[in-house]
Amino acid sequence: MRSPPAIVRRLVVAAAVIAALLAPSAATLWVWTPDASDVQERVRALTDSYGVPLMAENDVPPLLADAVVAVEDEHFYSHHGIDSIGLGRAFLYDVVNVCLCQGGSTITEQLAKDVYLGGSDRGYNKLASMALALKVERVLTKRQIMADYLSEITTGLGRYGATAAACAYFRAPLQGLTLGQYALLAGVTQAPSVYDPTVNPELALERRAQVLAQMVSEHLITSQQASTARAEPVLDRGPDRPGC
Repeated sequence: MRSPPAIVRRLVVAAAVIAALLAPSAATLWVWTPDASDVQERVRALTDSYGVPLMAENDVPPLLADAVVAVEDEHFYSHHGIDSIGLGRAFLYDVVNVCLCQGGSTITEQLAKDVYLGGSDRGYNKLASMALALKVERVLTKRQIMADYLSEITTGLGRYGATAAACAYFRAPLQGLTLGQYALLAGVTQAPSVYDPTVNPELALERRAQVLAQMVSEHLITSQQASTARAEPVLDRGPDRPGC
């Protein structure tokens, strides 16, 4: 009988070690992390400190929400704060490549990280953000989590929130953008210093194309809609429109 491939043995050993390490700490994490009942107040304080508006559920354009979910957290509407499928995929990638390359963080985890952990998910904070995400999902609706996340997320060099980014990049209010503009905003959030279109317009275009392709793959838009969006200019340098 052939022995299992080396990669399988490595995965089994790594999973066993991680399970042994995390099991006793899970209960401790749940007890020692905040109960998240004040999450909305914390988000408001954060957006106030940035000088940007806090969006309500109905302020988020559906196309922008679709773009963000497609590229950042495809199981957002079905998980309860932690995406076990995405986490498993990230774990497999890291084990195969012997690195800590992929985090598998959900949108809820990222929100919890920003409002409770000072934006850091390294070491213990990664585990804490997972516990906090589960608690946040018990307090807020999915739509409010999305609104909060898009209100406070970094969207460029020294810029926060999708509302401010819409005015900075397109001279238009967030609710009046095109599909291509929403896709660009969704792409910026994962690496703002890299994909900021005012700094790296070519990389921003490449990232926008990736977001549009993912939206097509998940049947959120058609290929024709994506083609039209890819033809849009990366920035709008015209005068500010009402709302900016």
